[in-house]
Amino acid sequence: MNAQEGTAGGVDELLNLLEIDPDALREAEFMQAQAILDSLVGETIARASMEDCRIVVETASGNRYFFYGFMGNAPGAATER
Repeated sequence: MNAQEGTAGGVDELLNLLEIDPDALREAEFMQAQAILDSLVGETIARASMEDCRIVVETASGNRYFFYGFMGNAPGAATER
């Protein structure tokens, strides 16, 4: 085995370790978003916008919060436009 083959094998092993369950990721994003929203109780929302890959919420005090992971559909969900 040469150095190049060893590196490729190592990269493949690392990629296998990085497999992420989409449902688990979606759940983690939801829980994080819920915690942020809970912390905003009593705040005034000055602006909210939807961008390509995130939702941005800005409070009257100028703080901005970014929410990711809600822009796609769950497996099997119908797509509406």
